[in-house]
Amino acid sequence: MAAIGKRGTVTEAPGFNAEADANRLREAMKGTGTDEAAIIDVLAHRTIAQRQQIKEAYKQTVGKNLADDISSELSGNFRCVVLGLLMLAPVYDAYELRQAMKGAGTEEACLVDILASRTNAEIKTICAFYKKEYEKDLEKAVCGDTSGMFQRVLVSLLTAGRDEGDNVDEAQAVLDAKEIFEAGEARWGTDEVKFLTVLCVRNRNHLLRVFEEYQKISGRDIEESIKREMSGCLEEVFLAIGLSQRDPQTGGGDFYAQK
Repeated sequence: MAAIGKRGTVTEAPGFNAEADANRLREAMKGTGTDEAAIIDVLAHRTIAQRQQIKEAYKQTVGKNLADDISSELSGNFRCVVLGLLMLAPVYDAYELRQAMKGAGTEEACLVDILASRTNAEIKTICAFYKKEYEKDLEKAVCGDTSGMFQRVLVSLLTAGRDEGDNVDEAQAVLDAKEIFEAGEARWGTDEVKFLTVLCVRNRNHLLRVFEEYQKISGRDIEESIKREMSGCLEEVFLAIGLSQRDPQTGGGDFYAQK
């Protein structure tokens, strides 16, 4: 499953030849046994766009679906990872979300990783793929598997309504920092809605300014206060949002840029 952390950028392979890669994959799966190293060497070092070309070349030259052949040759987690490499980014995200909520229990870390780090456009695309593939609204699925304030934060993120502009309203940034402080460190108990309103709605530049102002007011980083004021899934999702805004490379942008 997806995990929170920095994603490296896969650059386009020099001298890329989709047909040659398709033939190499075919050779890796012919006969007895499977050359797993060759499969990794090809698919793990190609961009998402190049992998799509390889899939098409494989179908043209072999007359079979690459994903079907890989499914029959590999097993376990390795098969899941390789099949994931063949998917377009939003398709893979939708698949991961489905797996995280399938059956008994919910893998909340996967929901946090994906929904807290994707852009508005990415969220909308994921929702569209999810509904088409699984015939269920993603928001309804999330609401059926989560509860409380954690659910409310995820629903807010699923609206894909974050301001993605560059403007910073200095007066509002100061007010946001003050209200977050008063909703947490400065009172008994925590008003999580204030954190939601700011962290799930404001643009990145504005939030970075809020974080600076918050440190001045409280003497602590916003992440430290979140850890002090919250716990469990709610703590994790707010920390993930803050992390993705401080460093977009930890979020979805770098992954999706491979397309």
